[in-house]
Amino acid sequence: MSEELGWVQIHGEQADGILCEQGAHVTDWTPEDEGPVLFLSEQSHLAPGLPIRGGIPVIFPWFGEAPLPLGGEGLPAHGFARRKSWEVLSVDEGEDAVRVALRLTDDEDTRAAWPHAFELRLEATFGRALDVALEVTNRDDQPFRCDVALHTYLAVGDVREILVHGLEGARYFDKVAGEERTQDRSPITFDAEVDRVYAANESEVVVDDPSFGRSITVAKTGSRSTIIWNPWVDKARRLDDLDDDEWLSMVCVETANVLGDALELAPGASHRMALRLTVGPERSAQ
Repeated sequence: MSEELGWVQIHGEQADGILCEQGAHVTDWTPEDEGPVLFLSEQSHLAPGLPIRGGIPVIFPWFGEAPLPLGGEGLPAHGFARRKSWEVLSVDEGEDAVRVALRLTDDEDTRAAWPHAFELRLEATFGRALDVALEVTNRDDQPFRCDVALHTYLAVGDVREILVHGLEGARYFDKVAGEERTQDRSPITFDAEVDRVYAANESEVVVDDPSFGRSITVAKTGSRSTIIWNPWVDKARRLDDLDDDEWLSMVCVETANVLGDALELAPGASHRMALRLTVGPERSAQ
């Protein structure tokens, strides 16, 4: 770990965890009697100003490439929040959980990329469940539109064996094919690159993992988009912060408001988006 980034180490009665002050980025959550639930690449750039590959990156104020008229060389993909150092407001150790609160506000650098005044607050509560809440407040005198996402990387035994339940019959934009599609009535499986944005969707998602003999449930509030991603073989090889074979060990289930579900906030308005991760037995074993 780079000490320059700043880290909060969690050692609780119910779980251990790690949070990086750069990006308010949860990189580890390990409940009692479980293995790590979040994936973190061994090749991740743990250095100032570079995004971390894995854990739960905070995406703001745009998803993917910077939109026009902002688009241009030098603006980072997925916004600047995951590259900025956040202020730690508090670390509260309770009987069953540890809660960390952080804040990010606009500065000269952010206004050069995105000309709005804002405040982000993130609360991460490490216990038998992992709760992460992100609140966006418009501190500007003009309304603004923004994307937000908690880009959660889940650790799996073998992505080719998992089943993702909860999105059956839902509409999505397939970013690989570049077209709108409808999920059939069966769970999502993986045999190639998957990059899908399920719009107008508030469903709970369950990742059933026979290799690890467990299921991971992703519940959410204040979110209208769910993103499912795995880079598969070729794209993983093009990523310099992901080992060639690490695509086997991860799947992203992202809690978001992006594209057509992006937030539109009036001056002084706020929006809170939250996720909860829990671990249980594999569905087929129940």
